[in-house]
Amino acid sequence: MTDDPATPTGGVMNEAEKKKPDVLQATDDAARRQARGLLRLARHGALATLEPEDGHPLATRTAVATDIDGTPIILISRLSGHTAALAADPRCSLLVGEPGKGDPLAHPRMSVACRAVKAERGTELRERCKRRYLARNPKAELYAEFPDFDFFRLEVLRASLNGGFGKAYALTAGDLVLDEATCAPLVAREAGAVSHMNEDHGDAVKLYAEVLLKEPEGAWVLAGLDPEGADLRLGDRHARLWYDEHLDEGADMKGALVALAKKARSLIAGQDQA
Repeated sequence: MTDDPATPTGGVMNEAEKKKPDVLQATDDAARRQARGLLRLARHGALATLEPEDGHPLATRTAVATDIDGTPIILISRLSGHTAALAADPRCSLLVGEPGKGDPLAHPRMSVACRAVKAERGTELRERCKRRYLARNPKAELYAEFPDFDFFRLEVLRASLNGGFGKAYALTAGDLVLDEATCAPLVAREAGAVSHMNEDHGDAVKLYAEVLLKEPEGAWVLAGLDPEGADLRLGDRHARLWYDEHLDEGADMKGALVALAKKARSLIAGQDQA
């Protein structure tokens, strides 16, 4: 028996490991929100796979969307090297996060360890993946139904979030992805709600973007709804609106959207009176 501290894999730490400082911060709600936001807002990411011939890492850029629960969705051709790699070994990683001005390492990014699962043709899952993917990447409609293209869900295993200098977090799948029970009530209604908002309530969608999120004026559209918020798009620009309260099972999505529109109009009224 030993009193030496154990490693995460169950072994005993050596002297170097004992002296190594713990750079990880405790995962809190702010870190979870930032991590989920990085996934929800990602237009593209770096997908890393393992080449089947020799196991060498292969990285490529791929366009990204998310399923209702926050799971990343990709659309890739069977002619590409990473599709063959995923067929041989579904383990992969996805790096998301946009660099901005100055030092690119000063901006938040996240590496997500995943397992790729193909959405088979003819299934409701594939239709949902296709709809949500095209809502974020409309130009992909040109090739989405080509016979050699497939949609994959990158099922999250864990993630490493770097939120900036001194802000490193180790995240679980539960920190990033919503549970099935929470999402189930919205799965059947989300497509109709998105279409209804875009076709009949475009003024409300503009209010969400331009008043609540302070985004530039334009023809904003709703790209997706989920229990935590709404994704909006203006051309290649994307924005994320978080609900004031999480929509748990049985919650009123319509009521939440109406409340947000009222909130935006009240802000405009307050500005007019000032």
